[in-house]
Amino acid sequence: QVQLVESGGGLVQAGGSLRLSCAASGRTFNTYTMGWFRQAPGKEREFVAAISRNGDITYYADSVKGRFGVSRNNAKNTVYLQMNSLKPEDTASYSCTAGRTTTRDMAMGGDYWGQGTQVSVSS
Repeated sequence: QVQLVESGGGLVQAGGSLRLSCAASGRTFNTYTMGWFRQAPGKEREFVAAISRNGDITYYADSVKGRFGVSRNNAKNTVYLQMNSLKPEDTASYSCTAGRTTTRDMAMGGDYWGQGTQVSVSS
């Protein structure tokens, strides 16, 4: 069982940056591939980024490639999402997920989910 808690969301102007964090419980964090998803009001949840267990492989949705960066610190049981050059269409609730899968298969979601943190980008 893994519990995930996201933080770092907020309101930012277009072109700005935010860094989201996702803290995981337990001693097995480094055995999980981690992912980030987002869901805007009235839209389906969509994959954003994934990172492998030791952080050497990352995978991004085309919509965020070149603007967002995913990283992790296994000593701190935390995964991060650095979001740069934010656009109004990035406005959504962002959730992290954990699963024992590949980074590409994480695009379908993991086994454990956090509650999400809201990101709002004003134009």
